[in-house]
Amino acid sequence: MSKLFGNTSGLKANQIKRLERLYRRRIPFEYVVTPEAAREMTELSREIRRQVGLLINRQGKITHVIVGDNQEIMIPDTSSDYRPGPGRLRGLRCVHTHLKGEELSKDDLTDLALLRFDLMAAISVKENGLPGPVFIAHVMPGDGEPYQKLDPVRPNQLDIECLEIVRSIEEELSQKESQLKASNKEERALLVSVTTKSKYKDGESMAELEELAQSSSIDIAGTVIQYRKKVDSKFLLGRGKLNDIMIMALQKHATLIVFDQELNPSQTRSITDATEYKVIDRTQLILDIFSRRAKSSEGKLQVELAQLKYLLPRLMYKNTAMSRLTGGIGGRGPGETKLEIGRRRVRDRITKLEKSLKKVKQHRVRQKSQRNKKGLPMISIIGYTNAGKSTLLNTLTKSQVITGNRLFATLDPSSRRLRFPDEVEVIITDTVGFIRDLPKELVRAFSATLEELESADLLLHVVDISNPAFKQHVKSVETILADLGLDEIPVLFVLNKADMLTDEELSSIRIENQEPHNQIFISALKEETLAPLTSGMSGTLQRLMEDGFEITKEDV
Repeated sequence: MSKLFGNTSGLKANQIKRLERLYRRRIPFEYVVTPEAAREMTELSREIRRQVGLLINRQGKITHVIVGDNQEIMIPDTSSDYRPGPGRLRGLRCVHTHLKGEELSKDDLTDLALLRFDLMAAISVKENGLPGPVFIAHVMPGDGEPYQKLDPVRPNQLDIECLEIVRSIEEELSQKESQLKASNKEERALLVSVTTKSKYKDGESMAELEELAQSSSIDIAGTVIQYRKKVDSKFLLGRGKLNDIMIMALQKHATLIVFDQELNPSQTRSITDATEYKVIDRTQLILDIFSRRAKSSEGKLQVELAQLKYLLPRLMYKNTAMSRLTGGIGGRGPGETKLEIGRRRVRDRITKLEKSLKKVKQHRVRQKSQRNKKGLPMISIIGYTNAGKSTLLNTLTKSQVITGNRLFATLDPSSRRLRFPDEVEVIITDTVGFIRDLPKELVRAFSATLEELESADLLLHVVDISNPAFKQHVKSVETILADLGLDEIPVLFVLNKADMLTDEELSSIRIENQEPHNQIFISALKEETLAPLTSGMSGTLQRLMEDGFEITKEDV
């Protein structure tokens, strides 16, 4: 005999046998449940003073008999045998009793929507144990309520052509899925941010998350911002809000939920246990973008190392969180196989990658030594991602480094020679863009690249002044430089995209604690605007020479 699910403690042996006998019944799919089975359920429910539920598949077989308490039943996990696919429902209907004759509860309707049952039905129990009105609801495709309630029916009117209802729902779902597949986006995501701040600064953080999503070819289904006095340690946000988000994701046909905040391993486990959606955080999204953009063998090593270091503590949990990340957004790079290997092998791979990157670091040291012998000054271009660093390098040196109006368009550093009008020659290097709360895994993995900045005699800090959040971007870059111990290197602020602002707007823009001569307005796309910058770089290097740095034209 199949086992019972739920709260069976305190039941008599006879009651358990009668509950187990429910497995023998077959329910035609035209019926919500047969009148005979409904009566047997209500009589048992009345006798044990607990709700009794059935999960019934489309072949009419009862797959689960569930015993709850007097308020609710707890639906067991059915994902291993019954999983809703794109444009399809789960293939199970849930029928249970209500002891007080009440309609379908909010929890019932939430379960219906999230678990995508074919139908949800509640049989009211009369005082004499007979079945009363039956309340029924089904999933409703579209952007409104995710479910639709039907008119209550009597126990002798349970033949409501369930199969036809389900087929029409799935047909509508399939049409919606087909429309969405026409997009060339890989995933459709709901973006979520949880903040304890009383005022969410003009949505800056969410706007940046949207840019990151677009850079990763994600179709944005919607955004959610929740304000909380205190972040929930288990779910980050409240459980009720999490249910609302999952329902919203269902309505908007999202395939992915992206959190703006970094989820710790415990939160990742709790949230993925509560939903069947793939869940990633901001760090994973950035890692995914890096995985796409890395072209050199060094860049690929750095990204894989960062991903594995991020995933290692999350492999401690044996749940479905990681299995949903195999491939695609959030799982690109290490790949499906490496996500499933044991922690010991992950650590071995990390050790191997670190050794490889150590060799890269040694190679850079040799390159640095050769440059020092030639006496060429080093200028490094830094700045927030998508500020125009690579574009500036291209315009200054007539190069063709890959550029794009997106976050992290280029990852691999590029070095070029630049000759000033006074015949002094320098090496100018473009570096990976910074971002607010740059993931520590990336900082560690890209240490070999970022250490190139230590060799710089001058930093060009490119700032996109057309971005309303440019002051916050400047602070983020300065914080990262301080963390790397590079805040003592001279900096020249390059205020890019000046052509997108009016003269009045430009007159009000100043970088805090910086002298006017240290702030140069340009448009990186327009070579004619770069003369003040070239003059500023040359003048700064001349002052460095006067302070003891020697450049001999014979070496150049």
